[in-house]
Amino acid sequence: MLKLAAVCSIMAATSIAANAQGDSIKVVKGQVSDYYIPVHKEYHISGTVTDEQGKPLEGATVMFFSSPVHCNTDAKGRYTLKCTDGDRHVYVYYPGMEFGNVMREVEQLEVNVTLKPYTGKAVQRTKAVATRWWDPEDCGTHTYCNPMNISYNYEPYNNNVRPSGSFRSSADPMGLDYKGTNMLFSTNQGGFHYSKNMSDWEFAPASFQRKPTDDDQCAPAAFVCGDTLFYTGSTYEGLPIWYTTEPFSGRFRRVVERNTLPTWDPCLFLDDDGKLYEYYGSSNEYPLKAVQVSRDDFRPISKIHDVVALHPKQHGWERFGMNNDDEVTLAPFTEGAYMTKHDGKYYLQYGAPGTEFKVYADGVYVSDNPLGPFTYQKHNPMSYKPGGFVQGVGHGGTWCDAKGNYWHVGTCMLSLKYKFERRIGLYPVGFDADGVMYCNTAFGDYPCWNSERTIAGTDRFTGWMLLSFGKKVEASSTVDDDSMTPRNITDDNIRTFWAAKSGNPGEWVKIDLDAVKEIRAIQLNYYDFMTVQHNRANDIYHQYRIYASTDGSKWELVVDKSNNDRDVPHDYVELRQPLHARYLKVENLHVPSGHFCLSDLRVFGHADGEVPAAVKGFKVVRDKKDPRNCMITWKPSERAYGYNIRYGISPDKLYHCITVNGECEYDLRGLDLGTDYFFAIEALGETGRSAISKVIKQ
Repeated sequence: MLKLAAVCSIMAATSIAANAQGDSIKVVKGQVSDYYIPVHKEYHISGTVTDEQGKPLEGATVMFFSSPVHCNTDAKGRYTLKCTDGDRHVYVYYPGMEFGNVMREVEQLEVNVTLKPYTGKAVQRTKAVATRWWDPEDCGTHTYCNPMNISYNYEPYNNNVRPSGSFRSSADPMGLDYKGTNMLFSTNQGGFHYSKNMSDWEFAPASFQRKPTDDDQCAPAAFVCGDTLFYTGSTYEGLPIWYTTEPFSGRFRRVVERNTLPTWDPCLFLDDDGKLYEYYGSSNEYPLKAVQVSRDDFRPISKIHDVVALHPKQHGWERFGMNNDDEVTLAPFTEGAYMTKHDGKYYLQYGAPGTEFKVYADGVYVSDNPLGPFTYQKHNPMSYKPGGFVQGVGHGGTWCDAKGNYWHVGTCMLSLKYKFERRIGLYPVGFDADGVMYCNTAFGDYPCWNSERTIAGTDRFTGWMLLSFGKKVEASSTVDDDSMTPRNITDDNIRTFWAAKSGNPGEWVKIDLDAVKEIRAIQLNYYDFMTVQHNRANDIYHQYRIYASTDGSKWELVVDKSNNDRDVPHDYVELRQPLHARYLKVENLHVPSGHFCLSDLRVFGHADGEVPAAVKGFKVVRDKKDPRNCMITWKPSERAYGYNIRYGISPDKLYHCITVNGECEYDLRGLDLGTDYFFAIEALGETGRSAISKVIKQ
C-alpha cells in the first residue's frame, strides 16, 4: 500500500504540474502494468487540399508530422482533423505529388494546402566506375597521410551533446604486431583497427562498455604472448583483463576479474625473459609508476617504483599551454607511459603537457633495467609536432612491425567542440648509432610510403608537395556563418571548416590550383556539423565523386566512390597514375549525418618550375632570461608557401621538424635548460624543397 500510495502521489504531482500547462496525465490500470496517457485540450482544424490549378484532390491523406493522427479528404478536397496545440506541422500526401508541409499557428483553424507535382528521381544504385586514376576494386595503396583515415568513433552521449552536433574522437593509441598484422588500440572505439600495410585499416569489434555514458576502453593496453592477445583499459577501480586467441572474431574471455592496481593509462610490457611489467599513471601532481606483475593473476610482485615526473622549470616542452605558454592555470600532466626495448635498452615514453594542446608530445627516459633507474634522454621530446596540418603527437605507443620497422602512433590535437576531440597520427621511429630514440614527424601530414616499401632510415616522404594551400574555392552553398567560409578548406588548418547548407547529394566544392599541375594524391578531411550520432553504427559511410578539368569547362571523372560503404572521415586517395589538371570538383553523394562539411581539401603532387630559393636571413635568438624559449625568424623565400624548421642536439641529429605555412617566424618554447641546440631551415614550394640552410648553434 505504501508503494502504491507513493506512485499515486507522484502521479498526482505530475498531473498538477501538467495541468498548470493545460495538460494532464491519465493513469489506466492494465493487466500487466499501468499506462500513462497524456490528456490534452483537443479540437479540430479543417481545410481543402488542391493541386496548383486549384482542383480539389479527393483521397489525400492529411496528417501531423511524426503523429498517428490522420484523415482523408472528400470529393471536394475537404478534411477535418483532430489536433492539440502541439500539433503544428500539417503533412499531406497524394499520389504523384510532393509531400505538403505547412506550419500552422495555434489559433489557425483553417489550413489549406496546395500540392505540387513530384519531380524527384529515383535513387540510382550503380557500380562505381573505374578510371585511369582510381579503381574501386583495386586501390593499390602504397602511401598514407595523417591524420590516420580510420573510423573514429563518436563520443558517448554524456560528452557528445553540442550545439553544432556530435563529434568523433580517439586518442591514447598503441600498436602491436599480431602474427604479421598491425593492430591499433585507442580510446573509446568499441574495438580496434588493424592493417597489413599501414594505409588500409579495418575495424574489429571488441566492446566492453557497461553503461551508455561510459567510454568503452580509455587508453587501452595490450600485449601478445605466443598466440594470445591480452587486453585491458584505464581504471582507478580495477577492470578485468581479457584474453583471446582469435582477436578478429571479437570473442574475449577474462583472465582475471579485476586488476588490483589503480592503473590509469596502463602499459603492459612483456620482456624477452618472460617477465611482465606494468607502467601507469596520469596526473599533474604524482609521478608515473612501474611494477613487475605476475603472469598468473597480474598482481604486483615487486615494489612499486616512481619512475617519471615532470620538470617544466628545466624542460620547456613540458610546460602547460597551447604553446607551452601557460604556467599559471594548471601544472602540466604526465601520462601515457609506454615501454619499448631496443638493443638491450629500455625506453620509457611518457606524454606531456596536455592533450588539448598542439605541443602535446612524448618524451623518453632510458635505462638498462625495466624498473629503472631511468635517465632523461638529451634528445627530448622523442615525438613532437607542433606545426603543420596535424598538430600534436603525445600519449602514444611504439612497436616493431613484421619487417622490422618501428612505428609510433600518437594523439593529435583538434579540440574544437570539446577539449577531448582528437585524432591519431602515425610516424616512423628510429634509433641512431648512439642509442638515441627519435620519431620522424617531418612531412608527417604529407603522403609517405607505407610499410610495404623497405626504407633505409625513417624518411618515408614521397616528395609530393602540397598544391592546395591558399587556393581559391567555390561551393554550391554555405551555411549562414562567416566562420565557415569555403576558403577554410585550403588554409591547411584542421581546426577551421566549411559547411554546405545541407548534406544532400549534389552539394559541391571546387578548387582552382592556378595552373595545370601534376596531382598524385587527394585528401578529403570531413568534419561533423549538425551530426547526430553517439558511439558506433554500421551505416556510417561517405560517398562522393571527384572531377577534374584543365579549363573549368570540360570535366572528367577521376574518382568515383558512389557505392562506397566505408567510414572515411579523413579519406586519402592515392592516384594510380599522375593526373594533370587545374581544377578539381568534389560532388557530395552521401554523408553519415548532418551537413556536407570539410575542414580541408588537400591536394598533393608537383608544379612545373624551379624549386624554392634557399632561405635567407635565418635567425635564432635564444631568450637570455629564459633559455627554454627562442624566437626564430627568416625572410620570405621565392616560390615558397611554407618552411620546415629542423633542430636537434647536434648538427647530425636534427630530428625535430616544425612546419610553418604562410609566415616567417616561430616562437619556440620547447627547449631544455643546459642543452645546446642546432637549427636549420628549408623552404617548401609546389615545385619541391629548397636546399637546407647552414646550421646555427644556440
